[in-house]
Amino acid sequence: MTLDQLEIGKKSKIIAVHGQGSLRDRLLDMGLTPRTEVIIRKTAPLGDPIELTLRGYQLTLRLEDAKNIEIEDAS
Repeated sequence: MTLDQLEIGKKSKIIAVHGQGSLRDRLLDMGLTPRTEVIIRKTAPLGDPIELTLRGYQLTLRLEDAKNIEIEDAS
């Protein structure tokens, strides 16, 4: 399951961050690292971007980038 598929209000842990080169580095630099707990707080009116809570702060992320973050199944 990837981060873009997580429902609003659900909590999950990051398993892996995929992507190539600077995209992967940027995601890791933002704190999206394996074993980090994330919660989807809300989405923009048209569904993109999404707002996450992780490590005590809020982060806005495009769905295209969220597809590169593998998470545990929240169910």
